[in-house]
Amino acid sequence: LDGSCGRKLRARKHGQAVADGAVAEAPPGLPAATMPPPAQLLSARAQAPLHLPPRAATPQRRGARAGPGSARRCVASAASNPPEERTREASGPGPGAASPKVSFVSLGCAKNTVDGEILLRDLSQGGFEVTDDHDAADAIVINTCGFVEDAKGESIEAILEAAQLKQEALDERGEKKKIVVTGCLAQRYSHELADEIPEADLVVGFEHYARVPSELHAALGTGVQLPTPVVSVQQASDGSATVQLDGVPLAGAGPQERMQEVQRVQVGEPTVPFRQEGGRYRLTPKHTAYLRVAEGCDHKCTFCAIPSFRGKFRSKAWSQLLEEAQWLVKDGVKEINLIAEDTNQYGIDRKDGKGLAELLRELNDIEGLEWIRILYAYPSYFSEELIDAIAELPKVCKYIDMPLQHIANFTLLAMNRPPQQHTVGLLHKLRERIPGLVLRTTFISGFPGETEEDHRELVDFCKEFKFERMGTFVYSEEEGTPAGEREDQIDVATREARRDELNELQQQIQMQFATNRVGTEVEVLVDAVDSDGFFIGRSRLESPDVDPVVFLSESEEEGVPRLAVGQMRRCKVTGASLSDIEAYPVC
Repeated sequence: LDGSCGRKLRARKHGQAVADGAVAEAPPGLPAATMPPPAQLLSARAQAPLHLPPRAATPQRRGARAGPGSARRCVASAASNPPEERTREASGPGPGAASPKVSFVSLGCAKNTVDGEILLRDLSQGGFEVTDDHDAADAIVINTCGFVEDAKGESIEAILEAAQLKQEALDERGEKKKIVVTGCLAQRYSHELADEIPEADLVVGFEHYARVPSELHAALGTGVQLPTPVVSVQQASDGSATVQLDGVPLAGAGPQERMQEVQRVQVGEPTVPFRQEGGRYRLTPKHTAYLRVAEGCDHKCTFCAIPSFRGKFRSKAWSQLLEEAQWLVKDGVKEINLIAEDTNQYGIDRKDGKGLAELLRELNDIEGLEWIRILYAYPSYFSEELIDAIAELPKVCKYIDMPLQHIANFTLLAMNRPPQQHTVGLLHKLRERIPGLVLRTTFISGFPGETEEDHRELVDFCKEFKFERMGTFVYSEEEGTPAGEREDQIDVATREARRDELNELQQQIQMQFATNRVGTEVEVLVDAVDSDGFFIGRSRLESPDVDPVVFLSESEEEGVPRLAVGQMRRCKVTGASLSDIEAYPVC
């Protein structure tokens, strides 16, 4: 791990403890680090470490309206949506034995949320009780994000908080709590995490997620027996030996060292087949869900390391997608948000004539499903058929999330992104062909070599085009990427200043967009009740987690039903509060 994340871990390894925001005196040969003292690690976010209120009782956004790729926390709780049936058989101590408890923290994007829901399904079906009380849990699973430096830092902080809880449980109650690290950080930096954080009992990558319940039962010594991986040492004719996990050779240290480590670090390849994603323990509110249509990425964006740990692009099987969509709707879902690294690339790798346009038409026919939303589109692959489907199908929200990263040609060329002429032409074409379309995008500020002229070109374009939804991120140098190795890096202060200018501009644009909606009627999906008892929802023009919201008040008209979470209600917009709008139900 490079950057501030690596410095945190190295400082911790050498026993450093410094106040928040202070710069520690590093041991010889180590750079200075910024790291909270162990005793204060748990107080950075909440009095209850790692604990957030049940999702069903709070708005779905976690204070991060920056973009679909930003890190966020989801905590599984009794208020989440567990699968109704257990289908996995397990032999154990027998009736009357208490089920071990597991708590779960999921960081990162919507794709990581789906991974977390599948992990929780497996744990639930494997004999574990899911709890949101990390103190009472026998094990804590941290589903990490490894996208950019800030996300990696948040993931490491969460692991260190869990490690502190583990130590406290041992010191105060003699309990041997276990920590499981999963997600992109585990996939990308498995051995570094294992070396630097010995409190992590299991570090598991995508290929071996199905093994987490059995491995955790073994680590806890519950006596429950589930199918376990086969570990063996294979001798070659030349006298050398390799360790194999289920017949797959594991590279690295010698056989003896690998045998000791293999049960703790189980990562494998990044390009893995799809597992069944229905029946999952959902972390989202019951009425909304993510449907992953593809995984991985074949693009070569110079700033991005995702293909190295998420693998090659592959579309999910057609029949599997439709089965999962049907299951979600039967489970109470009214809104399906389609996700992938490049959602609109769906089906291109299979070449069977079934792409995203055909999928939208199939989903539109599912009875009970109300909204279909496209997230993570790439500025290519917008066929005429896809544009027509978005425009024509009544259940498809006239909303497209399409990260563009920049608009200046030289910067786009350096990023290895589609050129300006193509991108601008597509944006205008989408607005012309899809009435009422809302476009959401994200940009990167301070990319290596970005000149002031490049930045001004981006600002001027945003002023003119007026994206209804937009977020800007400071460029993050990612190891192993061409951009990260460039010598013409922009200083952090300039990156942040350019980001702030774009965000301030966008705030004004979104405020005007919200004001223009006053007096109109919109369909609203009621998401949650806040701590003051007020209802919060979204219209078709707001995506979960990242966009403004609709603040709802009860109607004063006699005969209009009271509001309730999960309802789809026709509402009158009465006011705007910054980018949010205020409304009340009319029927």
